[in-house]
Amino acid sequence: MLAALAACTTSSPKTAALTAQAAANPFDDATLRAITTAQDERNTAALLPYLANADVRYRRAAALALASVQDKAATASLQPLLADADPSVRRATAYALGQTGDSTAVAPLVARLTSSSSAPTDQRYLFEALGRCVTTTSLRQLVRGFSGTDTASVAGQAWALLRAGNRGVTSEAAVARAVALLDQQMPLAARQGAAFTLARTPRLDLTAYQTALTTATTDRDAVVRAAATTALGKVKSPTIASTLVGLARRDSDYRVRVSALRAMNATMYAPVKEAAWEAISDPSNQVALTAAEFFLNHASGEPGVLFLEKANKLNNWRVRATLLATALKLGGTERGAIRTAVQQRYAAATDPYEKAYLLKALGEDPAAYEFIEQATFASGQPLVVGSYGMEALVAMRRLPDFPEAQQAAFALTIRRAMGSGDVTIMSTAAEALRDPKLNLRQLLPDTTFIVAARDKLVLPRDLEAWLALQQTLDYLQNKPTTPAPVATAASHPINWAVVRSVPVQQQVLISTTKGEVLMQLHVADAPGSVASFVELVRQGFYNGKTFHRVVPNFVAQGGCPRGDGSGSTNYNLRSEFGDLRYGEGAVGLASAGKDTESCQWFITHTPTPHLDGRYTIFAQVVKGMDVVHRLDIGDKIVRVELVK
Repeated sequence: MLAALAACTTSSPKTAALTAQAAANPFDDATLRAITTAQDERNTAALLPYLANADVRYRRAAALALASVQDKAATASLQPLLADADPSVRRATAYALGQTGDSTAVAPLVARLTSSSSAPTDQRYLFEALGRCVTTTSLRQLVRGFSGTDTASVAGQAWALLRAGNRGVTSEAAVARAVALLDQQMPLAARQGAAFTLARTPRLDLTAYQTALTTATTDRDAVVRAAATTALGKVKSPTIASTLVGLARRDSDYRVRVSALRAMNATMYAPVKEAAWEAISDPSNQVALTAAEFFLNHASGEPGVLFLEKANKLNNWRVRATLLATALKLGGTERGAIRTAVQQRYAAATDPYEKAYLLKALGEDPAAYEFIEQATFASGQPLVVGSYGMEALVAMRRLPDFPEAQQAAFALTIRRAMGSGDVTIMSTAAEALRDPKLNLRQLLPDTTFIVAARDKLVLPRDLEAWLALQQTLDYLQNKPTTPAPVATAASHPINWAVVRSVPVQQQVLISTTKGEVLMQLHVADAPGSVASFVELVRQGFYNGKTFHRVVPNFVAQGGCPRGDGSGSTNYNLRSEFGDLRYGEGAVGLASAGKDTESCQWFITHTPTPHLDGRYTIFAQVVKGMDVVHRLDIGDKIVRVELVK
């Protein structure tokens, strides 16, 4: 699909337009609008009759709508459509059943998979749905009941194992089958699914499969290599260090090098540290940052001043700040001098994100408490500085050498944070209050100041902060968790006039300080999300915003009006889980849970299948992925515009 989309673009993003005529917008059809409105309203009863409609378009649309609603009450009505005469309806139905996660769907899915009339094109959908619905008991049917060697079967089984593994449903037999599917003779889809299964399934010990995983890191596909390298981090053997060093030094794809550095741990520090030092100078800033994070997480037995000296030679502020954090964490006799050097950098820095990261670094040293607190609550500063400062104070409180005599002062800081009115600072303070290890309940027994702070928040704009404070109140008062007050569709219905004004192949040009990115909107799959995005683009909302979050080999995220990830519009959207997957360059909406999307969006660096069906995909990058891979925190979104 990515190749097909890329082939549709012109050579220049500024003048890009599809060579083919834009297809008619499907929502010119009133019935499709009615089905999607029922989806948006989470109205299962209104959707079920469409499953029996004579028009294939409406049956398919209703099934896909139920994939977003995710109501198990629809399972019985969906099951007959697994044998629908139309393949698109069958696939939509399987996808919807998987999205419900209903274990009662296992039997009909297995029956369809083993039916002689089951079409090869349905296999992947049926298998993935099965993987989303199986239990520990029924997993045996998935592992042992399908031993075919055809492309559709092995690919489907691999991705089914991933979907089950993402939910923590696995077994020794499932792991062994995933390893077998890594074989170079298997089709690419099977190898990718198997590699992701081993990388993403939690709590695996893959020591027994070291040889197979090492072989997989030579796969011709970079996605397989990166996931297999991540899986190597679950091998408990000292001999794995040399393999990771080789990958970090020599793999041609930066995402594999990132995975290798992340797979390194404290037990192998000595044999891998030279490779990590080399990676600090990697042409990819994402690799360099990951190397710095390796030292922050695992360095030991070395003087902090060594990392200060290394940091002072670097130009990339984010890598430098991470090494400075390492220097303070290791400390030593020069800790005071290191702290002074970091504080001086903070005073001289002009980039708010660099200042924020320097506060984060100072959070490694309890002696910097007063400096960080003053910076956190200083008036007139960029919001991101206060956000990171509060996080640094809480991180410092969790340090084992945090002075006991300073705990009362920290409690006062928490009260001050709650009264600040800043949603991020308040949220961070609330999380600290409900951390049992910090034992703040005794120092702050009266919860009225939390209630007062919560009651000043505005919903749905401040939903994330409201949830943080309410969960803290529930914890301190020993009450059950309060359900999230998710906004209903009536509070912000889909703007159908905007939806119908967007061509099916509408493209958007994002001009950044690193270059231009061209993406194509998925109006047919996520009309409500696209309408909101288009309205914001037409208002110029995104112009001048930043990429506030960049996680190497994962995502670049922007669009936050605060610049720290806590900003929102004054409305929420409902999640739209169309039949789309998070491949490289997928554009999704950030959220604090289902049906809480707003204005923030992210672009994936690589396939991230654990996000599938959990975060709305509303667009796909069709040109400029090289720019996306170079984006870093603080890079500007200069302008976002619709391309005609």
